[in-house]
Amino acid sequence: MSFEFPLLSLIIWLPIVFGVAVFATGDDHNAQIARWIALAGSILGLLIAIPLYTGFDSATSAMQFVENYVWFERFNVNYHVGVDGISMPLILLNCFITPLVVVAGWEVIKQRVSQYMGAFLVMSGIVNGVFSSLDAMLFYVFWEASLIPMFLIIGIWGGPNRVYAAIKFFLYTLLGSLLMLIAFIYLYQTSGGSFSIQDYHQLEIPLTPQILIFIAFLLAFAVKVPMWPVHTWLPDAHVEAPTGGSVVLAAILLKLGGYGFLRFSLPIVPDASNYLAGMMIALSLIAVVYIGLIALMQADMKKLIAYSSVAHMGFVTLGFFLFNAYGVEGAMVQMISHGFISGAMFLCVGVLYDRLHSRQIADYGGVVNKMPVFAAFFMLFAMANAGLPGTSGFVGEFMVIMGSMKINFWYAFLAATTLIFGAAYTLWMYKRVIFGAVASPAVEGLEDISKREFALLAILAISVLWIGVYPYPLTEVMHATIDHLLIHVNSSKL
Repeated sequence: MSFEFPLLSLIIWLPIVFGVAVFATGDDHNAQIARWIALAGSILGLLIAIPLYTGFDSATSAMQFVENYVWFERFNVNYHVGVDGISMPLILLNCFITPLVVVAGWEVIKQRVSQYMGAFLVMSGIVNGVFSSLDAMLFYVFWEASLIPMFLIIGIWGGPNRVYAAIKFFLYTLLGSLLMLIAFIYLYQTSGGSFSIQDYHQLEIPLTPQILIFIAFLLAFAVKVPMWPVHTWLPDAHVEAPTGGSVVLAAILLKLGGYGFLRFSLPIVPDASNYLAGMMIALSLIAVVYIGLIALMQADMKKLIAYSSVAHMGFVTLGFFLFNAYGVEGAMVQMISHGFISGAMFLCVGVLYDRLHSRQIADYGGVVNKMPVFAAFFMLFAMANAGLPGTSGFVGEFMVIMGSMKINFWYAFLAATTLIFGAAYTLWMYKRVIFGAVASPAVEGLEDISKREFALLAILAISVLWIGVYPYPLTEVMHATIDHLLIHVNSSKL
């Protein structure tokens, strides 16, 4: 489907233009102007993304809202963008989270406000570019560009070890991406000089080159997800990042890796995907079980939620490589749900950190006595993180477990342990922080959440409950695209 109005270009470039406008406000004398421009840009970005959903034809797997212009004619590189049932929900998630992050940093960030707000807007536009690119080189440019704002956000506004965490984040993700570029160059030559991702789906590539391409993609995407054992950058990045940085990192940037598997690994190298599916399932189950146990041992709330993210994203990669509709659709629902839940969990930790300047579980206790409204919100998100039925956290996990059961009982059994470990580490943390007697004079002086914080948490609470109770509007739009992908992958089974 072609679309006359360049809606996707607007969704990509409008946040970037607003981000540059925020940068242009200059020093902190104009901080309030920077905040309002950033809020206006982020809300406008969300509003112009809504027609992606309302105008989307869920009956077809074809790309929609397509724009295609020549960029570098000599190398056949095009500005080629479009969305399907996989990318469209992720763009909406990104546009939804950006205004929340701007509002979350409204009073908290007091230095270099324009740079902070501008970085998030620029990153929002770049990530929309990643999710909508249909040209491999355009995808690679946006993919690498997304590192820069987050590198700056961690490195400038982060904690005491922010420089170490930022450099570790940058190097891990950059090294994996270079192998992806080599794979793109090979595909370019094999396809007779095309960077079109859709052209690559039609290529007949022998198994050995497919395996090498799959490994190149794996190293790029596994670091982003992040899969075990290349996950070690994530806890450091989360602990040092400011609250807004943690929210975007968990809710949006981790999804780039999952999206990469669906857009590149499965459709372009289906034989290798089938051949190595056992390895991918094993790595995913290790993340679910082993990282869940590591989360139990954490004394820092942010680190616990960071390890929780690794375990939940293990569910995503597990679902992708089951090659059935339950698994892949469940993994997609899990990606969207994790965006809401992990974002909300990091915002809750940020609320406490803004008041006590500590993330250590041991420094809290009895918070419910002073912050009952906050405790209620935190309880909902903790339950969702543990996979309580009726919340979005349950839907994706249940679908992936159902998909696993169709393949192997033990896959389903090991995957289901997340419902035990998730409840254990999340609710144990909640109990120690929230319940009991007031632990210290610092906790005694706490004040409940402000109207701004209430609005943020209420919006996320509604989202978590809505998908938990009625996921159909989300699963409907991805169904045709995922069915088409599975027919392609399963027809190539070895």
